[in-house]
Amino acid sequence: MMHLESLTAISPVDGRYRATTEALADYFSEYALIKMRLTVECEYLAALSQTTGVGMRPLAADETAMLRALPDISVEEAQLVRKIEREGHGDIPATNHDVKAVEYFIKLKLKNTSLADVLEWVHFALTSEDVNSSAHALALRGALEGVMLPALQKVESAITDLARAHADTAMLARTHGQSATPTTFGKEMNVFATRLERQITPLKSRSVLMKWGGPSGNYNAQMVALPQIDWLAFAHTFAEGLNADGANKERLVRLALNEVTTQIEPHDTYAEMFDNLRRINTILLDLSQDMWRYISDGWVTQKPKEGEIGSSAMPHKVNPIDFENAEGNFGVANALFEHLSRKMPVSRLQRDLSDSTVARTFGTAFGHSLIGYHALMRGFGKISVNEPALRDALEAHPEVLAEAIQTVLRVANVEMPYEKLKALTRGKEVLLEDLAVFIDGLDISPEMKARLRKLRPETYTGLAGTLAKK
Repeated sequence: MMHLESLTAISPVDGRYRATTEALADYFSEYALIKMRLTVECEYLAALSQTTGVGMRPLAADETAMLRALPDISVEEAQLVRKIEREGHGDIPATNHDVKAVEYFIKLKLKNTSLADVLEWVHFALTSEDVNSSAHALALRGALEGVMLPALQKVESAITDLARAHADTAMLARTHGQSATPTTFGKEMNVFATRLERQITPLKSRSVLMKWGGPSGNYNAQMVALPQIDWLAFAHTFAEGLNADGANKERLVRLALNEVTTQIEPHDTYAEMFDNLRRINTILLDLSQDMWRYISDGWVTQKPKEGEIGSSAMPHKVNPIDFENAEGNFGVANALFEHLSRKMPVSRLQRDLSDSTVARTFGTAFGHSLIGYHALMRGFGKISVNEPALRDALEAHPEVLAEAIQTVLRVANVEMPYEKLKALTRGKEVLLEDLAVFIDGLDISPEMKARLRKLRPETYTGLAGTLAKK
């Protein structure tokens, strides 16, 4: 059997791009999922011990500490969990059930401790989806707060820096690929920065719902075994407890209880998050394509990297590989996010298992997104705006002043100014001299003629400089 390492991995997320995506392994690997499940089970056992009327004895401080330390397992211990699932271990038969294997692992770890007398409270009245929905919520929250949002904020800052630095750098606009009313490079960058900010803001303040109601979501077994307990209140308190942070930092993304569920939490908040990330990736894909075109036109230049080869045949090439890499990865990520958003909220009747295998691809979608964010940052680190080339392009297209001229002539009550400018400029190569001759022939005041003659494409940018700094 081929040994698994970065060169033999099937997915580039764990292969070629492992160095970029490795931080996500803390949230989306099988190892991480086992640790999250252990966290949920151990926190639940501790919560039961603290609830009056349950009947489980209160735990001593050192016992609670022992429980909370248990999820910090080694890879070798995680492999034991998997062994219990697939093969069995000692007198534990193979479970063929990943969550039940976690339960048996906890009992195995605690049976020779002072907690041996409370083992049957482990996984009390739960179904696997209570544990899974909480574990996946912890993983999504952790990945957003720990990896994705910091990476996105770097991208947003880099775009904003470009916008501010080139707020007044005049540039020919193109609509339908044709020369159009001038803008500034900074304002066009700020279009992306403001779009991105609008999508990052809700991503930083959303809740991920979890469920905690047993096999049909109705707390059936709990109400038979311990009817005196307010189980909804318990579940709300438990969910809120999962938002605790040892460093007392404010959580951006919070876990919350969904009171009304089937056996599974319906995953609508997952879909909202994935759609949010997909919109972010779409914005950045749009930016990647625009940067590619600016580089192709020579309006943006790239610094050659020492030793890097642009083409195996053409030595001169400095390709926009980082923006191309970003575009490709955003496309893959969005295909996955689109499927996840459609699939995860749909389950036959009270549950089917088709969401379980799909949930294991969360990390792949996040991984391709992260690869794209890093590629953009590499690209931004190589580029500079070619201001002489931007000026040359503007000077080569004085026909863009036709808009300004015909608009001023409307104010002066000149008859059919649009049609006059259309006849002069549409589909023709026009020089500034041609516009000057046209202006001189107009029946308008000398002051207005002087104002129109001063128009230049490089200064005809309206409020673009101001908008670049918004």
